[in-house]
Formats: sequence, structure tokens, C-alpha cells
Amino acid sequence: MIKNPASSFDLNSYLILKRNKVNAFINEILNNAANSSRIVQAMHYSLMAGGKRVRPILCIAASEAVGGNADDVLPAACALEMVHTYSLIHDDLPAMDNDDLRRGKPTCHKAFDEATAILAGDALLTLAFRILSSINLINENNSSNRLRIIDKISFAAGHNGMIEGQMRDIASEGTLLSLKELEDMHSLKTGALIEASIFSGALLGGGSPKQIDQLEIYAKNIGLAFQVTDDILNIEGDPAVMGKAAGTDNARGKSTYPSIMGLNKSKEFAKKLVHNALQALDDFDNNSDSLRAIGYYIIERKK
Repeated sequence: MIKNPASSFDLNSYLILKRNKVNAFINEILNNAANSSRIVQAMHYSLMAGGKRVRPILCIAASEAVGGNADDVLPAACALEMVHTYSLIHDDLPAMDNDDLRRGKPTCHKAFDEATAILAGDALLTLAFRILSSINLINENNSSNRLRIIDKISFAAGHNGMIEGQMRDIASEGTLLSLKELEDMHSLKTGALIEASIFSGALLGGGSPKQIDQLEIYAKNIGLAFQVTDDILNIEGDPAVMGKAAGTDNARGKSTYPSIMGLNKSKEFAKKLVHNALQALDDFDNNSDSLRAIGYYIIERKK
């Protein structure tokens, strides 16, 4: 076990506080929707199904690390969660991973139907960019930064990032990938949006170019550590705790870190990645303790 460099930081209280902020903002947006149609119900169902809110919390924590305010980045943070949730809805579809459970509840296409799930995912992605570009969130001082964030998130979520990663994941089923191929795939599928989350928070928080560069190093390592831990949990995690089935990667013939490196070496690799991430925060003050604690949490989590 690596030593937690922010052991005095109350991460649990921090996560609860930020999740509540994110959830309240999301509820406000959906409650202000023009109607409570079936599609809005499906969007709300998937968004409020009990996610960890890793990406929006990383966005907020990155802003705080450079002296920014959580409330100022809340719209961008929630937009990132909508992009993430859209990807999960689509990943769970029969044509993709064909999963019945997500966060301990029936997946969107099981709770509603496939067509509604597809449209709910589409709607969440579109809504995310409406929030990011909303005129009442933009002023002369941050308009250029908003455009940079929209560019970063759209790149991370599109065919150069998350979608390409998912395509590689589907195409590689039944094939043993090299470690480099696996890292490249997950840097796209999982890491790109985590990196965009950190970048968005740091930029909106007023971070310097040097600070943003260091936080992007943190993000790259944390994003990969998150995926390595997911692979480990798919083998030895408790389905009752995770809210989804274990052993699915092996059943689908997916290449994972444990299948290539072995379980123990995968755990050591995850620790090394977190160590690298924490080193990138050496020049930051106590305002970045949340990021330090999150790094530790990522490899110790049970779901």
C-alpha cells in the first residue's frame, strides 16, 4: 500500500459535498426542461443512478488546486458528467457491451428500451454542449477559455478520443493486445475525458500554463490508474458492492492489465501510476490535497 500524502484530508466529506453540488445542479437543469417526457425521464434515470461523479469532482478539485472557486466551474463539471453518462448508456447497449446492470440498477435500455436509451444518450451529449456554450455563463473575460474547453471536451469525447477507444475495445475482443496497445486504447477510452476534466477545471480556475501542464501529467496517470483498477475489480470485485457483474472482461475475451501483466503486477502498476500523479503535484500547496486524496482513493476503491 502506498502512503496517502493527504491522510489528514477528509476525502469522504469532500466527495459528499461535491456530489451534492453536482446532483443539485443536474436536477435543476432537468427540472427546468420544457417537459417531463419519456426522454427526459430516461436522461434523469441514468444521470441520477448513483455515479461516483469522478469527472466533475476532478474538474472542481483542479480548479480549487489553482485557487479557483467550485461554483464557477460547476456548469462545466456537470456537462462533463453528462458526456460520461451518455457514453455509459451507449456502452451498455446490446450492440456494444450488452450489460443489464449499471450502478446496481437496470441499464437504461433495460429500464426503458433500446431506442429510448440511444436517444437519451444523444440528448445528454447535446445538452452538455448547450451548457458549455450557454450565453449566461459566458462573459468577455472567459469566452476564449470556454471555447478552449469546448474544443478540449469535444476532442476527448469524439473520434480522436473516447469513441476511438471504444471502437478499439470492440474490435480487439478475442485478441491479445500488447501492453502498449492496451494503454493507448484506455488513454483514449477512459483517460481522454478525465484529462479534459482536469484541464477544464484548471483553466476556468485561472491556472498558469505551468500549473495546467503539471495537472495534465497528474490526469494522464490518474486516468490510466483508474482503468487498471477497473480491470482488477472486474476480477476480484464484489458485484454487490460494484453494482455490476464481475468476470465480464474474461467472458468477452477482452485484453486487460491482469490478463497481460498478472493481477499482482497490475496492482503494483496502479500504485506506480498514482505515485507519478502525486509527484506532479509537488509544487502545489494544500489546496490540491483533494487531488492527492483522490489519487489514493482511485486504487483503494471497491467499485
